[in-house]
Parts: sequence; structure tokens; C-alpha cells
Amino acid sequence: MTIFEQNDERMKRDILTLAEMINKEVEGYTRRPFTEWYAQGRQWLASEMENAGLHVQIDAASNLIGKREGKNANLAPIVIGSHTDTVTGGGRFDGIIGVLAGIEIARQLKEKNIELSHPLWIVDFTAEEPSEFGISTIGSRGMVDNLSEEMLNRKDPNGLILSEGIKLAGGRPEEISSEALKHGDVALYLELHIEQGPVLEQTQHDLAVVTGIVGIQRYRVTVDGQPNHAGTTPMNMRFDALTGASELVLAVEKIANQTYDEQVVGTVGRLFNEPNGANVVPGKVIFDIELRSLSTDVINQMVTQIETAIAAVREKRNLTISIDKLSESDAIIIADEVRAGIEKSCQEIGKTLQLPSGAGHDANQLARIAPIGMIFVPSKDGKSHCPEEWTDFDQVAKGMQALGNALLHFDQSFSK
Repeated sequence: MTIFEQNDERMKRDILTLAEMINKEVEGYTRRPFTEWYAQGRQWLASEMENAGLHVQIDAASNLIGKREGKNANLAPIVIGSHTDTVTGGGRFDGIIGVLAGIEIARQLKEKNIELSHPLWIVDFTAEEPSEFGISTIGSRGMVDNLSEEMLNRKDPNGLILSEGIKLAGGRPEEISSEALKHGDVALYLELHIEQGPVLEQTQHDLAVVTGIVGIQRYRVTVDGQPNHAGTTPMNMRFDALTGASELVLAVEKIANQTYDEQVVGTVGRLFNEPNGANVVPGKVIFDIELRSLSTDVINQMVTQIETAIAAVREKRNLTISIDKLSESDAIIIADEVRAGIEKSCQEIGKTLQLPSGAGHDANQLARIAPIGMIFVPSKDGKSHCPEEWTDFDQVAKGMQALGNALLHFDQSFSK
């Protein structure tokens, strides 16, 4: 039996309250980092953390952290975290339930006067979703010293420098490296998340133990041709950047559809065309490629093939084409000991299976310095990153209970 009460109504209240702190001029539920709506949400979260008995602070990378002391000050903390930023036009559950479940666990520990041996940290990581700077998991990268100077100096389309954005969110970018956590500074990282896929719902399971998290590499391709008049430039005398880019987009799809040792996906979801006029031959196209797999070797095989396709299009169409890596996160295989402990914790709450994660998470970054574990709850119709994203509140509460069980299990087992 779990000591944590399900408390559907309290979880529902928190989710729906945070869901109102959004840019209502944009479709869906939009709370982008470094915006007024994000700051509003952070202010409310800090208040809820304090009410749960947590000491609240913002670290150098602008992560919001609520800390609770443990009985043994010599033990490294167990960290529970996720994120509350959304994609544009997103939903109310992705990332958010992981932070709110952590706060609810802290509340119940306080209400029941339960002391842990380990310190406990609840973290809302800054900017987990792909950002306007071409980087995802910004806050968790900063926490483990994986934000390079080049990344910190990147600008978004409005000219904001990432380091300035971090300052606006309360961080201290000049202290990120000196304050970063290292091996041994965290005992374990745990995260609750929606599945963002259909498997749990279709197989009628309540919970999933995550077995591994895909690695993700993102690249930016720039295709330069020659803009010209669409009516007076013969077809065989054009240097059309968009048709060249189109060939490459289809090449990415073809490469991702091949058979590899591990499953892969490849996506072009962001494209800019200049000058973007109906009567002008396109002169410049910029697009982003995202590649995901549990195998870094397989992703590298795909990149080699994409570079070959770029060389072929460059020569055939006499275009200037460059490819630059934007970011990379390693694939993670979760340790057997952690998987077993989480599975036992989940089975006390509901019907459980094991699943890999096809999405990236802040856990990818924390795995650089500590063991990690994740729990999934069902996503209705497998939908995510859209306004229709939904998980029943009782399922969220079951996930919170399983997460609490895992916390207590590892607090005891990691203290021996």
C-alpha cells in the first residue's frame, strides 16, 4: 500500500490553474519560456512550493528549485523534476504534471510528517521544449554544464541573446559552469510524464516504466540560390533554393524510412523561405532536421547519408548548401536496478508495462551526472503537443502515487 493519497481534485486544481497562465492570443495552451506568461506561472509555482514546505531558489541556469532537507545531510539529493514551458499551441499536461506531481508529493510528506533520509529537490527546468534559439532542455543542460558559450550567445528571431533570456528568468549565466552539478551531486533523478503515444491507452495499462530515452540530434540546413523574377527567368536558368531544399526534405524522409539496427525517425518541421513571394524564384531556404533513435551510431549513419544527399543536390543544382549541428542529446538506457525499483513501485498502484521513450526529456541531461528513472501515464488517443492533449486526472494522480512510492523505495535502498 502506498502512503500517498490519490488526491485527484488537488492535482486537477493545480493543472487547471496553471493552464490559465498562457498567451491567450495564440491557439491552444502556449507558455513559451522567457515570456510574461512563463514568469507568471513560475511565480505561482514558487508560492505552491513554499506552501509545500520547500525552500525555493533559482539556480544559475534559471531553473526553479524547491528544496527539502533530509535526515542525513551527507547524502546527495533525490531530484524530481520536469518542465512547465509548452510548444506553441500545446497542451496542459506535457511536462507540467511532472512538476506538479513533485509538489504534491512534497505537500503530502509535509502533511504526514514524513522525513526522508535524502534531501529532496523539486525542479521546474527552464525551456525543455525546442526553443527559438534552436536548443532544447536549456535549464537541465545548464544544471549539468552542457550549455556552451556558443549556445549562450545565440539569438532568437527577435534578437534576444540566450544568456540575456536566462538573466530575465532570474539566472546567472556567468556562473553556470562554476555552479553546475557533477557526478555524485545527485543520488537519483525521477520524472513523471505523459506517454505522448497510444500504447498505454490501447493496451489498457495505467503506468509504464521507461526503459530508455532516445538520443536526439538537430541540424540546420541553409540553401542559398539566386532570387529572380518568376516570369522572366527560364526554368533551365534558375538557381531555385526551394526546389533544392525540397529534394533534401524528401531525402530525409527516405533515409529515415530505411531499416536500421534500431528504430529511427527523421523530421523536417521548420522551414523558412526567402523572399517568400509568389512571383519570385526563391533565393534562400533554411530548414531544421531532427533525428531520433536509441542508437547514436544509427543517427550518425543517417547524418552521413544526409550529407551525401546535400553534396548531390549542391552539384546538380549549383546551389550553396551548408549544414550545421544545433544540438545533441545522447540516448539513455535506464539501469536495471532503477527500472526494477520503479516497476515495483508502479505495480502497487496499477497495471504496468515497460516502454522506451521516443521523446527527449530533461532526464537526458541529468543522466550525464546521475542515474535516472521515468514513469509514463496514458495519453488519450496518443495525442500530445496539441490542444487536445489529455490525461484523466485520476491517471495523473496514480502517476503521482507511483512516483512517490519510487521516491520512498530509493530513499531507503540508496541509503544503505
